[in-house]
Amino acid sequence: MSVFGPDNLPLGVFRHGDEEPRIGAALGDQVIDLTPLGLSDTFAEPTLNAFLALGRPAWTSLRAQLLDLVQTGAVEPHLIPQSAVTMLLPFEVADYVDFYASEHHATNVGRLFRPDAEPLLPNWKHLPVGYHGRAGTVVASGTDIVRPSGQRKAPDAAAPTYGPSLRLDIEVELGYVVGTPSALGSRISVDDFKEHVYGVVLLNDWSARDIQAWEYVPLGPFLGKSFATSISPWVVSLDALESAEVALGTQEPAVLPYLAGKQLTNLDITFEVYWNGELVSRPPYREMYWSPAQMLAHLSVNGAEVRTGDLFASGTVSGEAKDQRGSFLELCWGGREPITVKGEQRTFLEDGDEVTITAHAGTIALGEVTGRITPAVS
Repeated sequence: MSVFGPDNLPLGVFRHGDEEPRIGAALGDQVIDLTPLGLSDTFAEPTLNAFLALGRPAWTSLRAQLLDLVQTGAVEPHLIPQSAVTMLLPFEVADYVDFYASEHHATNVGRLFRPDAEPLLPNWKHLPVGYHGRAGTVVASGTDIVRPSGQRKAPDAAAPTYGPSLRLDIEVELGYVVGTPSALGSRISVDDFKEHVYGVVLLNDWSARDIQAWEYVPLGPFLGKSFATSISPWVVSLDALESAEVALGTQEPAVLPYLAGKQLTNLDITFEVYWNGELVSRPPYREMYWSPAQMLAHLSVNGAEVRTGDLFASGTVSGEAKDQRGSFLELCWGGREPITVKGEQRTFLEDGDEVTITAHAGTIALGEVTGRITPAVS
């Protein structure tokens, strides 16, 4: 389990015994029960949504007060071991959008899915490509993932068949949690990103590659993605991640004005992917082509309303090296280059497999997100 230091204090929702769910902050291997501290009535709620709706000034003020209480030891009477609580979905997800912001990942997938064409489509470096997912299938870490079924068509087959996915995969992602909403018909500037986004979660966007490959032309992912998306229980604030900010890399060609900001940044975060307990990849986030501020600006540029509890994700995080790839599709190169996991040659997920994704930004831990594959429903 990741150890959360006193300068982090991520927020989540926990249940202790038969008590009602409420909000806590992680400190080491303990949970600070925030309700009796009297900092905010929102901490007695069963989701973070009411707290998220308070906005940036309140987030910063309440964090400063909590940091003071931790430093003085005033929280000690309200500590509960994490081992004694059940962590729940931290917020009610309003809408879910998944982007495609890693050039390394997009290039790899382009080469796998379109081997006879340019790997990046003409629009990719002009806008953050994304699609709308299903908020109702975002689940808390630890939730079992039922193998999805759907239509699949082998390249040499004359027609599709129906059945359980045979190429079940993961996607290592960073999810951004929206607090402050926007009005329908307005748009959010890249420079106002921090006024709307509270923090981040680790995210695994489970993917059925065979279902996806058959359905995604011409309208993009649908059933191959919508069956489950797992997120970590702790939301790490942007304030806690300030020291991890790095300048966004060069973007060529130059982006349109609404995507150009004064000081666009990424986060220097390193992920670790464990397949049945074995470390198989360490994707770096700092190399992502599109910044989260650009993702939010593009998401709202047409006037789409942003709501408290919205979740938008980075898309798969992949680096240049093979051991930095954030999906098993890339790690095994479409099934043609199996990797060794616990002494076995593996490509895609089998029933009973468990995947855990962890991450850290320097000394700031982001926790973990875990899921185990169970058989398809007959």
